[in-house]
Parts: sequence; C-alpha cells; structure tokens
Amino acid sequence: MNPDEVRAANGGRPIVFRNATVLTMDGQGVLTDTDVLVVGEDIAEVGRSIAAPDGALEVDASGGVVMPGMVDTHRHMWQTALRGLGADWTLSQYFVFYYLTWGKVFRPEDIRAGNLLAAAEALDAGVTTTVDWSHGLQTIEHGEAALDSLRSSPGRFVLAYGNLLGAPWEWTNSPEFRSFVAREFSGRDDMLGLQLAFDVTGDPAFPEKAAFEAARELGLPVTTHAGVWGATTDESIRLMWDGGFMNPDVTYVHAASLSEDSYHRIAASGGSVSVAAESEMNAGQGHPPTWRLRKHSIPVSLSMDTSVWNSGDLFSAMRATMSADRTHEHIAAHDSGDTVVHNRLRAEEVAHWATVGGAKALGLDDRIGTVTAGKKADLVLLKNDRSPAMYPILHPYGTVVFQAGRGDVHTVLVNGRVVKHEHELVGVDLRGAKDAVANTVDHARGAMGEEAWLESMTPQLPTDERIPNPYTYTEYTGAESGHRPQQELE
Repeated sequence: MNPDEVRAANGGRPIVFRNATVLTMDGQGVLTDTDVLVVGEDIAEVGRSIAAPDGALEVDASGGVVMPGMVDTHRHMWQTALRGLGADWTLSQYFVFYYLTWGKVFRPEDIRAGNLLAAAEALDAGVTTTVDWSHGLQTIEHGEAALDSLRSSPGRFVLAYGNLLGAPWEWTNSPEFRSFVAREFSGRDDMLGLQLAFDVTGDPAFPEKAAFEAARELGLPVTTHAGVWGATTDESIRLMWDGGFMNPDVTYVHAASLSEDSYHRIAASGGSVSVAAESEMNAGQGHPPTWRLRKHSIPVSLSMDTSVWNSGDLFSAMRATMSADRTHEHIAAHDSGDTVVHNRLRAEEVAHWATVGGAKALGLDDRIGTVTAGKKADLVLLKNDRSPAMYPILHPYGTVVFQAGRGDVHTVLVNGRVVKHEHELVGVDLRGAKDAVANTVDHARGAMGEEAWLESMTPQLPTDERIPNPYTYTEYTGAESGHRPQQELE
C-alpha cells in the first residue's frame, strides 16, 4: 500500500492479507496459505482464497506470519522518557531513584512525553494493547496528562492509575480521583480501560483495604506488584486473601518470590500473573516463576516493565521467559544428576501468553487476542524479505519467539486501523514525541544536577573477592588489564 492507500484503508476501505501463515491462537493451530479479511474494525473472514469486496486493499503476506496483536500487561510508560538510564541499576537503586529521590520532579508534561514515546515504541513492535502501569500520577493533572497521551495514540490501552508518592487508601478515595473516574470513564471503552495500580506492603494493619474497597465500589480491576523480593511478600497475599480481595480481576505482577501457599491462593481465586522475565532476571524480583505458575495452572501474561532499563518489546519478553523457564528446568535436573530429555515449555505456549494470555488477563479475550472472524482487527504481519533470519519459516511459533524482532514487524492494525505498514509507523507523531521527551530529559537533568545525573548512570560497583588460582602457567595474572598481552602470546 502506498500512503494514499493507507489513508484510504484507515477511512474504512477493506483490507485483505493474502497467502499468510496464520497463527490464530484460538485452537485452530497454524494455517498456511491463508487470507485474513478485515472490514471496518473487525476480522470478517479467515480462510483460503477469500473473495474480498470490490476495492479492498491487498497486502501480500506470503513468506510472512499473521498473528494477533501482542498484549503487554505491565509497562511503566512514563519512565520511557529516561530510556536506558537505569541499565546498571538494581531494584533497590530503582526504588531510591523514583520513590525516595527523583520521582517528585516529574511534571504532568513529563508523564505525557514518556507515554507518547512508549506508545509509539509499543506499536512499532506489534504490541497493540498496553497496560500503562502509571504509578507516577502525583496529582489529577498528572492523570489527565497520561490520559491525553493515550487517547492521542492509535493503540489500545488500559490506564492503570497509581501514585508512587501517595497512600493508595487515600488517593483512591479522594473526591478529585472519584471525579476523574466519573468524568473520564463513565462507560465501557474497548480502546481505553481503567484499573487501579497499587501494592500491598504487608503492614499488619492492612491500610490498603480501603483501596481494595474503592476498587470494588468503582467496579475496577486491580493490578499489584506481588512476590517482589524484599518488598511485597507472602504476607501481602495473606492480607488480600483474608480480606476477601483476591478474585479473577486481580493481576499479580512478577509473583516471583512467593511460597507454594501463595500460589495456591492465586490459583484458587482465579487471578493471573504478569511475568516480566527480563526485568525479574536483571532487577532481582525473583526468578521468573512460569515453571511454578504452570504447575498451579495459573494464567500467564507477559510484560516488559520499564524501558528505563529493559527492552521495550514482547519479542525480548518471550525470549527471556523461555530462557528463564528452560534454564530453571536444566539446572534443577543437573542438581539431581539428571538431564532434561524433553522440554516442558514450548514456543507455542509462550506465544499464547504474549497474545491471548494478555487479552484474558484484561477481560478482553472476547474481543481481541486471536485471529478469529468476528473479533476486533488487532493484527500483526511479520515479514521481512531483507532479513536472512526470517527465512525459512518452518516452525512459525519458534520463529516468533526466537528469531523475530521489531524490525520484522511489517504491518500492524489496531481496531482495523493501519498504524504501521512496510516497516514504517503510520499516523504516529514520532518527531513530536521525541521533542517532548527531549524537554523532559533536559528538565530532569537540570532538576537533579549534573553530579546526581551522572551518578545515576554509574552506580558504585561492589567489591569482589578474587579466587586464588593454584595454577601458574606464566607470571601473567590478568588482574590489571583483563586480557593477556600480545607479547606473552608470541
């Protein structure tokens, strides 16, 4: 499609993907040489040699994979404005930076800027639905800025409203917040939903009870960081359970360092877990728990957490999840003197977690998450004829999980609208988002001061004890330079 054709498609002209390998994620498995017809906002038909309506725009999907748009159930979008700043942080350093030191410097316009760039980043990578875990909303003005950014972006979003500097039992019951909810979310909108985002600290007084009661009164789901090593524990889960606040509308983010009893409670209540494997392995919330979640039959969705240190796409999330799960399985076998002969976790299951798993967690699986006639047309075409890594596609799920990346995302549709085509974003003001983020970077750097800014990127290294080596081949130790000098190799 040329630019005029893209505009025509976004004006309501039917679109048909021809001769694709289709991953339906609805139980039909892999369909080869298959067409997908989109009319308006919906998938009208999936099958071979579809007779498309007159004037339909055709996309050659041969040699490519059509799959549902991916769903990220936990992304701190506002933090994208400081992308990569925390590449070497631990979780403790993250907490100190945002919760104790610098979270307060973010203005409403900074929330908006980070969200705009994060939204573009998500769509570019084929993530058509994103939960904006927006815990930087210090005031209603911050909330309005977040909302404005999501509404101006051509994706499907859920605003998970939070305030890392405020008490959830207070802000969820404030007149200002209640007015915000009534004003902005009076009816169901499939393109923009609302959740409450807060954590349970484990305080025996359980002050978060009032926040859960607010969620129940407002009819809103809750998303909470659970099983985060050193922060939220089994006591948090027990308090929720004893209070009667564990139900299918709760998403437990990470859930990486919990006891078997806590997993039993999550399973019994019908809740789901958002696994952010790349974050969990780098930040230390705990080992990604998919192997335990599968044993308890707890539904799984995937997320990338934050671009302040992690990748911003679900391809990375799928790979990290698979690697973490299989690594655990191999190490457990090795510790008992055994060898893994058959992998338990398969690429197909991980691809499901990235798509329909997320849709189910959000209660949107009747509308999105599969390539099924009658559902909303949130679709991704992976096709890159210039890449040697995208040929041949023999195991499509394996290609999605292990080989594909954002550069292979050819076309993206959200609600039938083309938002990326021929590897270029469509209808996204990327320049405007970058300019807004540049302003935020200047503001944050100025507010922090140059010394604090540089220290945030170069946290102190721990002191390591070297293991004495009993072998002496040469006098070279490598302690100074880390490599053997050339003269010693000659």
